[in-house]
Amino acid sequence: MTITRIIAAAFMAAASFAACAQAPAAPAADAVPAVIPANLENSVVKVFTTLRRPDLFKPWSKAAPQDVTGSGVVIEGKRILTNAHVVGYASRVEIQASQSGDKIGATVVAMARGIDLAVLKLDDESFFDTHAPVARTNMLPGVRDAVFAYGYPTGGNSLSITKGIVSRIEFVNYNFGTAGLRIQIDAAINPGNSGGPAIGDDKMIGLAYATASNAQNMGYIIPNEEIEIFLRDVADGRYDGKPVMLDYMQTLENPVLRQFLKVDKSIEGAVVHRPHQADGPLKEWDIITRIGDAPIDNQGMVKLGPNLRVRFQYRVQQLAKGGKVPLTVVRAGKPMQVQLPVGGERKMLIPDLDGAYPSYFIYGPMVFARATAEFVGALGSNLQGFNALSFIGNPLITRRGDEPDAQREELVVVSAPFFPHKLSAGYSNRFTSVIYSVNKVPVRSLAHLVAVLRDLKDDLVVFHFDQRAGETIVFPRKEMLEATETVLSDNGIRLQGSTDMMDVWNGKTSVKR
Repeated sequence: MTITRIIAAAFMAAASFAACAQAPAAPAADAVPAVIPANLENSVVKVFTTLRRPDLFKPWSKAAPQDVTGSGVVIEGKRILTNAHVVGYASRVEIQASQSGDKIGATVVAMARGIDLAVLKLDDESFFDTHAPVARTNMLPGVRDAVFAYGYPTGGNSLSITKGIVSRIEFVNYNFGTAGLRIQIDAAINPGNSGGPAIGDDKMIGLAYATASNAQNMGYIIPNEEIEIFLRDVADGRYDGKPVMLDYMQTLENPVLRQFLKVDKSIEGAVVHRPHQADGPLKEWDIITRIGDAPIDNQGMVKLGPNLRVRFQYRVQQLAKGGKVPLTVVRAGKPMQVQLPVGGERKMLIPDLDGAYPSYFIYGPMVFARATAEFVGALGSNLQGFNALSFIGNPLITRRGDEPDAQREELVVVSAPFFPHKLSAGYSNRFTSVIYSVNKVPVRSLAHLVAVLRDLKDDLVVFHFDQRAGETIVFPRKEMLEATETVLSDNGIRLQGSTDMMDVWNGKTSVKR
């Protein structure tokens, strides 16, 4: 069996796009307080959604509908705040208040999948006449402070309240390259709690969003600081993303590294391992000693109080003005001040879908799509297939963390097994292979591939794949065009490509050749 046949066989059984499921149930919590502010019970809602997620291996269709429940909380501006994973890809959203028999339709008006937040507007805003917004504190809670998690976990219809303490506060990676402050609590957070408020001293301190897998008594909430950043961002109706430092760093803990850099013990900070921009203000081996006025220690941490340290990159979201943050660096033994650009999130050669459905194009028995983080993630449970892709140098593995450039804006992958057709007889199935060129024209993007195929005049179409082993595939061009119609008809596929790709195919959208 050839390498390509092994890869195809390994991945054919992979599951479609996995749901953003909550983790297993946590142990029971302590008793709740005797007195609960009335607006809390009245202002925490249950969220009902029907989700239609993408089918990543059949990008012309969607996965089967899935009914999901979560929680939400009333906030100012006649809005409901919840988690993005509760309402992402929702075709139907409804909310229901505690002890209420009526469900009210809702619409998602803002979403940030990276930080897992979303805002809903209701079809009937008279709901807010009797359901007040929950007050939010502007202070971080302290470790060991009491916390109550409100929500609607599975297993019942009434509001659930569990009690615990704040266990830990960290600046960590959330989803899709987004980092933020996170609070760990030991109050029970179970499936269905997602999107419900966490309360301390009768005020909201954050929003529940996850439990830790393979761990007990560990739940996580998104603190108010992250919520406020999100709400300010979407006030104009669009989510732009958090400011972020894109340079790669390392610690200054090792004494030999300090000797190499010729700095004494009085210098503390984080070392620039690789600057994001070669011509930017930071250089390799710079030591960042301060961000704003905050000193950075040799582990790359800053203090938020006498008992709390977090990664210094946390300060970026507080200090960024005009797209820059002030840093103090030591370069070749000399201190200096720099202004570091901090734009949006890192652009990736293999990006995430960001809540969209995948673009695709069908040509003969082949299906092409842009490689996405979700597509690669859906393959990830198959270790044998991953090892085979790595062995042959498939860019889905070897270029997973790369950024796009002028030569390669994105990777174009054969995203489904070949449709049965005589034209593909004798060829290995190219499922998961990345296109390198068509008739010796290097492919920059999915739109570029469609434009190249559209404009071809040659009798034959030659596909080269970006990997060490495998085949180069040659098809007759005219027969491929005729086969496309047969494939669509035989498989009940309505459109040859997604709307954006059909606009390219029909010449409505120009693509630079």
